[in-house]
Amino acid sequence: MNSPWADWDHVLKVDPDKDLVDDETFDDVCETGTDAIEIGGTLDVTSDKMRRVIDACRTHDVPLYQEPSNPAVVVDDDALDGYLVPVVLNAGDVAWVTGAHKEWVRIDTIDWSRTTTEAYIVLNEEASVAELTDADCEQTADDVAAYAKVAERMLGQEVVYVEYSGTLGDPEKVAAAHDALEEATLFYGGGVHDYDDAYLMGQRSDVVVVGDLLHDEGVEAVRETVEGARDGKAEQ
Repeated sequence: MNSPWADWDHVLKVDPDKDLVDDETFDDVCETGTDAIEIGGTLDVTSDKMRRVIDACRTHDVPLYQEPSNPAVVVDDDALDGYLVPVVLNAGDVAWVTGAHKEWVRIDTIDWSRTTTEAYIVLNEEASVAELTDADCEQTADDVAAYAKVAERMLGQEVVYVEYSGTLGDPEKVAAAHDALEEATLFYGGGVHDYDDAYLMGQRSDVVVVGDLLHDEGVEAVRETVEGARDGKAEQ
């Protein structure tokens, strides 16, 4: 697939509802070496908060994507390279499979050339996203592999996203998803706190997504994960 994320190793996810650590700026964020910045969060996100991050990052060369949690927070801005829209495959609430997406299409004009869905498999039952979507997180490695195949082969998804938000995931399940895919790109997110975590998941996915670390520990910690993700992927 000729997609920009096919060449990525690392994505930094910025939650617009959270602050940066003391004295750090979005200029610092954009200079971490990450392959792309994804702006999105699960709770208390607004379009104004989204715009604040977009405006702060717009002058930098790092690709900038919005991950909207609902249609009300979508921002139309030329500074964005595109929109990455979650579709939660194991959601119990159909709103997070097609419901919210249908509403977005109904009320707005979509720039389809810049819009891509991400097939999420949510696996940490304690995460806010699991609670919000009523996700069934009791999945074996075989189940996760099957979801990945459904995403790619039946639903034509370019991105499959194994999400463990808040905790480091089961390497076996991440690897199972990766091995099940032929061309789609596997994103992994959740609990990556240092070089070793990023290296571990970089060996088992295509793109390591780091989020909370930025807001909790800052840009130097993020830079370590950039190195870890790239080194891990090189060992695949």
